[in-house]
Amino acid sequence: MNDTQRSTRRSFIKTVAATGVTVAAGVSGCASGRSGGPRPEYRIPSLLSPRRDKLRIAFIGTGGIGGYHLDKTKDLGIDCPCFCDVDTAQMGKAAELYPQASRYQDYREMFDKEHRNIDAVMVGIPDHHHYPATILAMQLGKHVYTQKPLTHTPWEARQLAKAALKYKVATQMGNQGHALEGWRLVYEWIHSGALGDVTEVHTWTDRPIWPQGLGRPEGEDPVPEQLAWDIWLGPAPVRPFKKDVYHRFAWRGWWDFGAGALGDMACHTMDCMFASLDPGYPTAVEPIASTPITDEAFPNAAIIKWEFPSNGKRPAFAAYWYDGQLRPPRPAELEPQRNMPQSGNLFIGTKEKLLVSGDYGNSPRIIPETRMKQVGKPKELLERSPGHVEEWVMAAKGEKPIDYPKSNFAYAGPFTETVLLGNIALRVGHRLEWDGAKMAFTNTAANQYVSKEYRSGWRFDV
Repeated sequence: MNDTQRSTRRSFIKTVAATGVTVAAGVSGCASGRSGGPRPEYRIPSLLSPRRDKLRIAFIGTGGIGGYHLDKTKDLGIDCPCFCDVDTAQMGKAAELYPQASRYQDYREMFDKEHRNIDAVMVGIPDHHHYPATILAMQLGKHVYTQKPLTHTPWEARQLAKAALKYKVATQMGNQGHALEGWRLVYEWIHSGALGDVTEVHTWTDRPIWPQGLGRPEGEDPVPEQLAWDIWLGPAPVRPFKKDVYHRFAWRGWWDFGAGALGDMACHTMDCMFASLDPGYPTAVEPIASTPITDEAFPNAAIIKWEFPSNGKRPAFAAYWYDGQLRPPRPAELEPQRNMPQSGNLFIGTKEKLLVSGDYGNSPRIIPETRMKQVGKPKELLERSPGHVEEWVMAAKGEKPIDYPKSNFAYAGPFTETVLLGNIALRVGHRLEWDGAKMAFTNTAANQYVSKEYRSGWRFDV
């Protein structure tokens, strides 16, 4: 980092501190050269499933993102023998599309009774349920599409990466941008050498758009008749129902149920970084700054840093995450008339800087525009996608190999694990050294958050 960059960084931290965000001690500006060792190659065997003309899908979660699953698959040659939602008031779309399908509020019961009738499962429920629902399906030999973040803890993410190897089913994490053009262009610019060596990547989002920074409310409200509250809690510790506090949507801001703004959006917005640079395990993760953090909920705003070692093909680099309307310093190369996007990425290379707009890696452009015109569009190096859900359905039907979905768990597991390490650093409030091979922090007090306690009946190992 040169003197100008150091000055910009110091000014930025002062600006952040002035807004009421706490700046963590020991802020460092560059990635270290320490090697954390390469991560294991989770490579799913390229097998074909038995050929099926019509895929039988069970939907777990039918409201919210579950409605997206229903819409995206209804014209792809599928049938639905059964579906599940803890809230029967959210079953309307599924019941309309598949009136003959059996209905459940507990996916464990659905698996017990229906596993012979289904080939595949789509999981669109709160984060704390992602792993139990997904691993149960895989153990039954079902193809699985699970929404992002793939899991609630790093341990769960590592488990699902191993499960993909063991059970040999088609898998996909629901970060839809991975099927789009944007990250492929980023990959192709980087691997063509156009940016030079990437030294820093900055990623930001406009989330959260739900409450965070809260304490647990007192009292309780009557549980709605249509909601199975104990099943909604699932593996999480028991707490009273409070109307509009957890169910629906607001669960994202609570440690017990969600993964905050980082978990919600990083599996989208950091995707082009992870896919393009193949970072492997980070050697360290650090909370650079945050608003106050409670025992119950994520902060309203945060900045987090990961340090990644050299892998022999590229040098070490640092990745930064910003949420709660925080942003990286505006690059001097960006024309005055152009605004920084509400969410996006900034790749800083030794030759060029690349600005990526949007949550899904949209519209990557070398800046300024004069350099974009000189460098031009990169040579195509990667296959393009027929669609994110389509990739998974084609693999599950046996039309493509089971590793055809590009955000399969061999990729999505390590990616999600890396993302969720940032939340642990936030929670403990200081820099952490990570030993990826041992799946442990050298700062042992933080290791309690690598996994979690599960209520009886809700822990399932590979």
